[in-house]
Amino acid sequence: MSVTSLVMSSLLGVSYVNPINFFQSLDGSGCGTSGPISCQDANTPPAANTCCFESPGGLILQTQVWDTDVAGSPEDSWTIHGLWPDNCDGSYIENCDPSRDYTDIAGLLESQGASSTLDFMQQYWLNDDGTNERFWEHEWATHGTCYSTLDVDCLPSGSPTGAEAVAFFETVVRVFKTLPTYDWLAQAGITPSSDQTYSLSSMLSALQDASGYIPALSCSRSGKLSSISWYFNLQGSIIDGEFVPIDNPKDSSCPSSGIQYLPKEG
Repeated sequence: MSVTSLVMSSLLGVSYVNPINFFQSLDGSGCGTSGPISCQDANTPPAANTCCFESPGGLILQTQVWDTDVAGSPEDSWTIHGLWPDNCDGSYIENCDPSRDYTDIAGLLESQGASSTLDFMQQYWLNDDGTNERFWEHEWATHGTCYSTLDVDCLPSGSPTGAEAVAFFETVVRVFKTLPTYDWLAQAGITPSSDQTYSLSSMLSALQDASGYIPALSCSRSGKLSSISWYFNLQGSIIDGEFVPIDNPKDSSCPSSGIQYLPKEG
């Protein structure tokens, strides 16, 4: 914990702990990034340490959305949907630990020194139906609780309640920042338009040229671009492990041509 955090705790009379700083002060998760990579090492024993090896959900999707009618959504950026731990075969489990279905995510982030993460989420992790808080609570309860490397038994001794959730949100934001989908498409001349349409191959080629990997694009039945999934495996813990990018294992759902990448209205 930093000296500043300790001083604030003393002055305010509250428990103030930044989980990332807390984990770093204890040599992080303790896992490192030299162990097996999820979904890639066929020789990994069934009894692998799931605190340092993401299992069974080692196929990780960083999902972004292109919502055109959400008030306040940035015109020049996709926004966050989540970070989902699918199983290696593409199946998935959800809602893995109702006892950790935390509420008041904003309060949890603020109380544990992650206000900058909260500020970013309020700009780039927006709900199209209801409150942002409800969306964040859903993403944590549905997906975040299913990460084996975020099980409470994997946390360092003395971790504050909810530290694993704060680490989850900080990791989601960190990974999202490495994937500027809008910018990569724009570099290839692919920008939102009310009258121009695009082919799937041109969009995927632009994204592959910029990132080195092929994501999966999703469209509505009418061909409107709606979301993108970037795929990873994980080496180590989600707290401080290495996200290893891979090509998408699933086909995009968009048509081969006539994709509508519409400007945002809100």
